Parts: sequence; structure tokens; C-alpha cells
Amino acid sequence: MFKAKITGVASYTPDDILNNEELAQMVDTSDEWITTRVGIKERRILKQEGAGSSELGARALQSLIDKTGIDPTEIELIICATSNPDYRFPSTASIIAEKVGIKTTYAYDIQAACAGFIVALRAGAMYIQAGVHKKVVVIAAEKMSSMVNYKDRNTCPLFGDAAACVLLEPTEENIGVMDAVFHTDGIGLPHLVMTAGGSVRPASHATIDKNEHYVYQDGRFVFKHAVADMIESSDEIMKRNNLTIDDIDYLIPHQANLRIIEAIAERFNVPEEKLIVNIQHYGNTSAASIPLCLDEFEHKFKKGDKLILTAFGAGFTWGALYLVWGYDAQ
Repeated sequence: MFKAKITGVASYTPDDILNNEELAQMVDTSDEWITTRVGIKERRILKQEGAGSSELGARALQSLIDKTGIDPTEIELIICATSNPDYRFPSTASIIAEKVGIKTTYAYDIQAACAGFIVALRAGAMYIQAGVHKKVVVIAAEKMSSMVNYKDRNTCPLFGDAAACVLLEPTEENIGVMDAVFHTDGIGLPHLVMTAGGSVRPASHATIDKNEHYVYQDGRFVFKHAVADMIESSDEIMKRNNLTIDDIDYLIPHQANLRIIEAIAERFNVPEEKLIVNIQHYGNTSAASIPLCLDEFEHKFKKGDKLILTAFGAGFTWGALYLVWGYDAQ
């Protein structure tokens, strides 16, 4: 049976930077307060009028096409992980394909919050392993600024906009997406949610007046579960594959909060050189955070490197994925 390996990675972040000093002019906060609590210094914001997550995703996909030299007509499937779709329908993946000029692919979205990329990556790999497709693109595109209340000092420092994607292709080598574990516990609903805009509470003057179209997060509750659940799932995936942290070349956690990342690293005694972190420059980009790390640190990875990817998000939904890197970066 084939395995699915990553043969290319690319990303896109907007040019506009919102740093902590600028944020402190918008809401009651400070660089020291933000840095101490979450480790974020700046985040990217898509300010282009009329542009949504598909704009980020299309730019990332075009970069992937340019980097890999793939013929776009050979892309058979596009899976987009997003919590910030352009519209409730059609899918953001279909809009991305149209923007890039691809008419020969099937495209759909996955919504698994901040865990969306590793869930979509596993799904894309299964298509290849089953022999259904030979070239699959997995995208995570998140215009997080579209759901942020910049008057809420507890949440507005956290989030930034970004998109990143990978190309999956079949291989007979023992590399690529090796294994994954995912979990869901509906206890998370009231603790991490956008309360209005769905079918339970459709948009109305009342929901707008109450600021219910922004992300709400119970920070302490989410922090506790994020740390425990990412540790548990990472430990589970390593034990299932007879791995220890000594066997792992890189640990790439979802970039939600530097303190969460540090707690996970401390639990596993991860050496600094094995821990991939870029949250200080981008903030929490939800599903896009892990593939954004893959692209930024691509130059470090060598064929055969063992990576653990782990994420936690609303739902609660969380998990870990074991990946063996597929190529030496040029």
C-alpha cells in the first residue's frame, strides 16, 4: 500500500503587521502584559477590503505551485481547513481553486478549529493510501482578524491571519504520514465559541449589539485542557509507534500560546533545538499555524526526519500526527 508523503510546502502571510505597541493604543494592554502571558510580539492582518480566507489560501497555493513546478491541472483534490470561511457556502476551497484558475480538481472544506490542518492532512493522506488520488493539496487558511473583537483585551492580542499548504503524493518508501490520533469532547462548547452567526443564533440586531459575532474564550479552562490533551495525544502517538522523544527530530505544536508550548516541551523534556516555535511573529493563526511552521522551518528538515504535530482547538477537538519528512529542502 502506498503512503502519502509531503513533497512541497508553502505559505502566505499579509504584509501588514500589528505589533503589541500598536495594539496597546487600541485596547487596555501593553507589550509586557501580552509577552508575559502568551509570548506574542506581533501578528499579520489582512486589511485588503473584500478579501477573506480564500485570498490567503490562493496566495499560498500559488506559491506552492511556483515552488514545486507542479502542473495545476494534476491537482486532483484540494482540502481546505478553516474556521473562517469566506461564506457559509460555497466552500472556501472551491473559491481558492477558482482564484488560482484550477478547473480540474475537486475541492471541499474541513472545520476542526485549530486542529484542522492535521485532520485535513490525515484525510488527504487516506485518499492517496487508498489509491484514489495521486496529488492532493491540503490548505489551512484563516483570516482570524475577521472574528476578533479589538475591544476585548483577553482575546485580541492572540490571533493573526495566515495560510499555508502542502502537496501530498504517493510513495512506496516508509516515509510520509505514518499515523494519527484524534479526539473530541463536547465539553468545550461554552468555553471556546462564537455564539452567534450559526443556525442556533442567526445574525440579528440583538446579536450584533451584544458583540456575539466574535470569538469567546475562557482562557484558564482552555489553557488547562490544551496542555493536558496535547501532551496526552502526543504521548499516545509516540507509544503507538514505539517512539521516545529521543527518536523525534522535531515537535511542532499548534502555536496557540507560548506558555502552552513551553508546558508541553517541559513535560517531554524537549531540547530547544527540537521545538518548532514562531508564535512570537504571527500569533495564533488557528489551523494555519502548524503548516506555517513547516514552511518557515522547511530548510531545517531532512528526508527521514521524524516529526510529531499536535494541536488543540474548539469542540474540544485535539490530536497528534506522526510524520516522516519526505525530502531535503533545497
